[in-house]
Amino acid sequence: MLRLVVLAFIGSSVAVGVSGQIKKQFSVEKIDQCNRVELRLHAKTGNCFIRPSQNNDILNIYSNQEADEYAHSFSNELKGSTCLVNLSLEQDGNRGVSQKISYNLFGSGERPSDKFWKVYLTETTTYSLDLDYGLGNANIDLSGLSIYKLKINTGSADVNISYSGQENKIDMDTFKVKVDMGSLHARQLNLARSRVVLADVGFGNMYLDFSEKPKVNNHIIGKVGAGNLIIQLPDDDVPVVVTINDSWLCSINLSRSLKKIAPNKYVNDAYKRDSKNALVFDLDVSMGKIIFR
Repeated sequence: MLRLVVLAFIGSSVAVGVSGQIKKQFSVEKIDQCNRVELRLHAKTGNCFIRPSQNNDILNIYSNQEADEYAHSFSNELKGSTCLVNLSLEQDGNRGVSQKISYNLFGSGERPSDKFWKVYLTETTTYSLDLDYGLGNANIDLSGLSIYKLKINTGSADVNISYSGQENKIDMDTFKVKVDMGSLHARQLNLARSRVVLADVGFGNMYLDFSEKPKVNNHIIGKVGAGNLIIQLPDDDVPVVVTINDSWLCSINLSRSLKKIAPNKYVNDAYKRDSKNALVFDLDVSMGKIIFR
């Protein structure tokens, strides 16, 4: 059985735009039988940061909140050599969601607080991450980690994903991101080393950065409802092929490098049928907008 250590000791005081001190709230220790971690993290409200750590614990969470300012649920299980960890966090008890909606829509009431969670993952373990955000902000730095599957769902939260120059240590099976009414920015996606990228946009906004040469062949499958999908393409020497299933209600803005070769199909000059490390896009849009830059 994995061990969850719930802690609330006071660490060093750090100014982060609010009064209070950072405290270690949760720690999940690694055991010898655990070779892979499947982590499901749900943050209903608040600001959440994910960072790599050289600590051997498979999960460390710090916050500037007191124990009575949030609710949580936790479970863990060891299946074979895989550690299954589930953690749900809710800031400000029952008033977080209604308070934020009131402020965002009407500008009334008390301004939502700048309380946060800081989540640290070890560089020594392979992860499958299933991250679900409701309201607030999330900043995810996956630099130098070993992620074999990534799934991120954002309701009305604003999510930023980056790699800070260090690539994923292993080839990723699937990079899956979904936006309902929030926004998601994913930068330096070449460093994810994912062969498949799944993107789903409801009413929100999504930005996918493929501006650098890919490490492996990338197949990007995207669906846009009434929102916006912006795709940053690499230099013209990287092969690109785009297939778009559109409707008369949508808007498509293609870069000058893409030329039409068949109905709903576009390629750049570098693309050939046997091209290696190509970017292959299969997109579907109904009422929204797709922009290639």
